[in-house]
Amino acid sequence: MRILGITLPENKRIEIGLTVLYGIGRPRAHQILDKAKVEYGLKPKDISVDQENSIRKVIETLKIEGDLKRETAGNIKRLKDIKSYRGSRHAKNLPSRGQRTKTNARTKRGARKTMGTGRKIAEKK
Repeated sequence: MRILGITLPENKRIEIGLTVLYGIGRPRAHQILDKAKVEYGLKPKDISVDQENSIRKVIETLKIEGDLKRETAGNIKRLKDIKSYRGSRHAKNLPSRGQRTKTNARTKRGARKTMGTGRKIAEKK
């Protein structure tokens, strides 16, 4: 089963398979399946053509994948352009929602790089 050019995993339940699409998590997958009147437990290989078309029709009304990524990037670019505090934090690749950065913030700042004095190299000589 393909939706928006992305193949859903055949052997996973449809509620889990839909989460492969960017912008769809479990709650949104449940909303989509409720609107399309499809059971959560069905697997994509067992879904009929009518059910597949109804799911596709509901998904086409939502903003997901490329459109959502474009909108998010546009929002961040706007913050940077108006030189807001949040925009400057995005530009410096630091947390923008008030978290501390002296310790933690590993997700945003990347792996820890140990800073040393360089003494061990001097001792070897």
